[in-house]
Amino acid sequence: MLKNLLGRLKSQKGMSGVLVALLLVVVGVGLVAGVNSYLTGQKTRIQTSATGKITNALQ
Repeated sequence: MLKNLLGRLKSQKGMSGVLVALLLVVVGVGLVAGVNSYLTGQKTRIQTSATGKITNALQ
């Protein structure tokens, strides 16, 4: 994947193309990190809720 990215960066014409490519990479990484963080939080919330409901059902 890194080779592909470096190849794309080298094929860009001028400095603005390189900057746009790097900006897209940074935005993509940030988006993936944000979605991962959100999903982890939701998973924890669902597990906590399910544990509480199972405990209540068994009592």
